[in-house]
Order: sequence, then structure tokens, then C-alpha cells
Amino acid sequence: MSSEENRRFEVDESGHGERVDKFLASKEEDWSRMAVQSWIREARVRVDGRPVKSNYRLKAGERVEVTVPPPEEPKVEPEPIPLDVVYEDDNVIVVNKPRGMVVHPAPGTPSGTLVNALLAHCKDLSGIGGVLRPGIVHRIDKDTSGLLMAAKNDRAHQSLAAQLKAHEVDRMYVALVNGSLPHDKGTIDAPIGRDPRDRKRMAVEPRNGKPAVTHFEVVERFRRATLVQCRLETGRTHQIRVHMKYIGHPLVGDPVYSTNYRKFQIEGQALHARVLGFQHPATGERIRLEAELPEDMQRLIRGFRKHL
Repeated sequence: MSSEENRRFEVDESGHGERVDKFLASKEEDWSRMAVQSWIREARVRVDGRPVKSNYRLKAGERVEVTVPPPEEPKVEPEPIPLDVVYEDDNVIVVNKPRGMVVHPAPGTPSGTLVNALLAHCKDLSGIGGVLRPGIVHRIDKDTSGLLMAAKNDRAHQSLAAQLKAHEVDRMYVALVNGSLPHDKGTIDAPIGRDPRDRKRMAVEPRNGKPAVTHFEVVERFRRATLVQCRLETGRTHQIRVHMKYIGHPLVGDPVYSTNYRKFQIEGQALHARVLGFQHPATGERIRLEAELPEDMQRLIRGFRKHL
């Protein structure tokens, strides 16, 4: 059973003057501001040893301590949601996830996820990911479509996770980006971390980010956009979306990183995980799978070609 967790944070100059609830909510992806405020009401948060209110403004040099309560053990129910299964055996299942589907349950999305669908479809899934993420080895964003693999047992999960860590999994994405890229190919090597101004966004963070490398190559050019393929060397949250924005060419339809996303007939960013390659965890055979672009991206491409 999970126990309470004690965390401590030193306030630096960037946190000076910030509300304590906002400061703490930016420290972990799963810490919502509402949750932090409830911890403050329960006297779980102290600044230099004394309890404070949510609107307390921090000063540089202060120490913030928080006693995080144990998470409630959730129950994830199987749901008979149709799946586009691209590959399946006793160890691995690979699906072509549609745009708009969340990968696993989270606050605000307790059902209707890929995990709910997998639990109904598969007899067994690896338990390494815990209750909320059974079988999930890697993720793609809700509004990104394409190939995603899940493990049916712990041994397969460990093998696939090790391959991801060693950069031995081949992941190729196709994206539509705004504007015309100046080069036909290139590499973006820029560390990514949580945006200090908005915890729901990621950003290139040279000091506090984790290494992130994206290789891109132009496939086709249009008047207002460019079709590119991207290969991931690392797998940071929102990596392609952040890197393309960083070089001045955010993804078409991206509601988070692009300012003109409403101009295009697509719900979410035009990004598709097209190719997935890995070594089979049981046989050692090299598996390479491909999923065609979804209709919404194909429709956008046809429209761009008409206006070359």
C-alpha cells in the first residue's frame, strides 16, 4: 500500500513573489493546483516550518515542504471500444491509435481510453505500468494518431522498455508544419522541459531540460505548409511539437504550440506515428510496422496540393 511522501523545494529567484500553490503545482505534472490547495487546507504544506495559505507569496531562499498523501487506488474498467490492431501475439500488441483517444486514464479522463479498450481486448497485460497504465510501454499524445505498442507480460515490457531507453526502437512520424522549412533535412538537438510559465506546456529549456533529439526530412512542399517526416532519437513529452515550434514551424492544427491552428480542418495537431520498429522480446526477430496517414491528414494534404 502506498504511503505518504515528503518533498522539499528551495525557492530560487525565479520563484520569488510567486503564490505557493502555483509554485508547487508547477513541480510535478500530476499535481494540479486544486490538489495542492487541498493539501494546504489540510496543513500538509509548510514554508520554513510554518503552515501558510494558498495565496502566500514566496521569497527567494525559503524552503517549501509538502507531505503528499498516498494516491487513491483507482479501478480501471475494461470497455469494448473498437481497436485497429496492426500486430498481435502472446507478448505484444500494436495498435493504430485514432486522433482524440487518450492513452491511459488520468484525472478528468477516467474512461474511454486506449487502456480501457486494451483491457477488454487482451486477456493479459503487463503490470509494470501499474493500475492506470497496464501494458503501456510508451505514449503518444491524445491528438496524435498512429502506432503504439503495449506489452502483454512483464518480460516483454522490460525488453521493449530497454530498447526504448537504448534508442533501439525505430519511430518515424509524419507531420504537416506551418510555412516552408529552409532546409531539406536537419537535426534539432535541444533539451526539453516543462515550461516555467505554463506547467501544461513543454518548452526548450537549455538549463533544466532533458536531452531531446529530432531528425527531420522534407517530403513535400506546399504554399503554406511543409510535409515532413521526423525520426525520434529520444522520446520527450510533445517532442516534435516543441522542436518544430522552436525552429519557427509549429505543427498545423496544434492548439497548444501554434497560433493559427483554427485555420485548418483538423481536430488537433497534424502528426501521425507512421512507422514503429522493434526487436521482438521473445523471438529476437526485427518487427517493422507501418500505418497509413489518417483521412483528416490526407484531406489536408489534398487541399494544400490544390493551392500550390
